[in-house]
Amino acid sequence: MQEKIFSLEEIDYARFWGTNDRMLDFVRLLFPKLKLIVRGEMLKAVGSEEDIAHFEGKLQAMMTYFDKFGKLTENAVMQIFENGGSSPEAETSDEILVHGRNGNIIKARTHNQHRLVSAIRANDVVFAIGPAGTGKTYTAVAMAVRALKNKEVRRIVLTRPAVEAGENLGFLPGDLRDKLDPYLQPLYDALRDMIPQQKLLSYWEDNTIEIAPLAFMRGRTLDNAFVILDEAQNATAAQLKMFLTRMGRNAKFVVTGDITQIDLPRHQQSGLVQATQILASIKGIEIIRLDHTDVVRHRLVTDIIRAYDSAAQQQEMTSDSNKTDDDFDNA
Repeated sequence: MQEKIFSLEEIDYARFWGTNDRMLDFVRLLFPKLKLIVRGEMLKAVGSEEDIAHFEGKLQAMMTYFDKFGKLTENAVMQIFENGGSSPEAETSDEILVHGRNGNIIKARTHNQHRLVSAIRANDVVFAIGPAGTGKTYTAVAMAVRALKNKEVRRIVLTRPAVEAGENLGFLPGDLRDKLDPYLQPLYDALRDMIPQQKLLSYWEDNTIEIAPLAFMRGRTLDNAFVILDEAQNATAAQLKMFLTRMGRNAKFVVTGDITQIDLPRHQQSGLVQATQILASIKGIEIIRLDHTDVVRHRLVTDIIRAYDSAAQQQEMTSDSNKTDDDFDNA
C-alpha cells in the first residue's frame, strides 16, 4: 500500500468539499479502492500506486474546475472522472467574466460595461470614464482576474493616486501601509468578491497581485501584467504620463476615473482629462465613457448623479450668461 498527501491550501477547501463534506463522500464512491482522509487543508490518499496516480490527475482537474468556476458539482466530477473534461454546465459564454466567491457569476450588466469588456479584449490601453457606481473599476478588476486565471498574464498590479478631498496622508495614523490602505479599499473589496480568501492571501504574499500607490510605479517596467490605475482623475499630467510609459511586453493597462470628482488643487490639471484629449487617436488605445444608465448600485445613486449633472449644467449656463453680460458692459 502506498500513501500520498495533497495540499488544498490554495483553494477554499471548505467550499470545495461542500456542506458536510458532501462532495468528498461522492468522490469516495468513485474511488472505492482508495482510502481518502481529510484533515483541514490536507488530503491523504491510501491505496495502490496506480490508483493514487489516477486519483491525482482527477483531483488536479477538479481543483482547476473549482478555481475557474468557483464551485464543484456532482455532474462536473462525473464528467472529469469519465473523460478528464469539464461538465457540460461549465461551458459558459464570453459574457461571464469570472465565477466569484460563493458561486457568484460576475459579468457585464449594461451596454457600456459590455463595450468596456470588448475594448479591454481588443486594446492594450483602455480608459474607462464615468461617475460612481457605474462598475468601471469592478469590471476592470474582473477582467484582470480572468486574465490571471487563464494564464494570459503572470500578475495583476492595481494602483491609485493617494489624493482625496480634504485629507492629508501625513495626518493619518500608522505606518505607510496603514495610511494607504483606506485609499485602496475598493480594490481589496473587488478582489475579495472574486478570489477565495486563502488564495488571495497567497497571491499578495508572492506579489502575484500587487496593490501600491501611483508614486511607487516610477522607474518600473511592467511585463506580463494586467495593470489598473483607479481614480485616475486625481493623477497629474506628469503622473499619468509616467504610469502609461511603464508598459512592458505582454501588458494590458486600464485607466479608470470620474472627471466630475477631481480632488487636485485648482492650479493642477487632471492627467486623465489631458490624456483623453491627446491620446484618443492612437491605435490600440480606446476610451469608453459610462454614464448614469450604467449605475448598478442603489437606484437613488442614478437620481443623485442626474441631479448633480443638472445642477452643474445650470451653473455653467449661469456662468456663461454672466460672462456675456460682462463683455457687453465692457464693450
